[in-house]
Amino acid sequence: MATAPPRVYGSRTIGALLPRVVRPAFRSGSPAASQIMADWSAIVGPMLAAVSTPRRLAAGTLTIACAGPVAMELQHYATELISRINTHLGAASVRALRFVQTTAATPAAAPPPPMPPEVAAAAETAVATLPEGELRSALAALGRAVLTHEARGKRWTNRAR
Repeated sequence: MATAPPRVYGSRTIGALLPRVVRPAFRSGSPAASQIMADWSAIVGPMLAAVSTPRRLAAGTLTIACAGPVAMELQHYATELISRINTHLGAASVRALRFVQTTAATPAAAPPPPMPPEVAAAAETAVATLPEGELRSALAALGRAVLTHEARGKRWTNRAR
């Protein structure tokens, strides 16, 4: 009959709990691949990030999707890209690049809808009594963001709960 591990009563460090919490997430994909996909724009720059997308990292080979002519250009930058990626990750995780050509470039993000005029007026009215300066500008911008968010029917939630 197996016995249960002894319970530890008291506080434990986050470092002791973290492996147990993140193990299921890392089982499905490598942390290096997740980091590359999350920081792609910072790694390659906005120009290349607009026309290419990292797809998969397996056995040291990073697969990048891009439009036809861009694949040729990226092939010329392959050694520099590998160096930049590995420097960003802090380890030699990528040894080769594989390019997959797509028929179209990656779609650009849709521009946000225009701010309703009553939102801007309400935000300016709320900070009208404050003296001119950075604080007033920051609070007006915050007010516009909150009121725009609410005007679009979205609800603010506290995700810490």
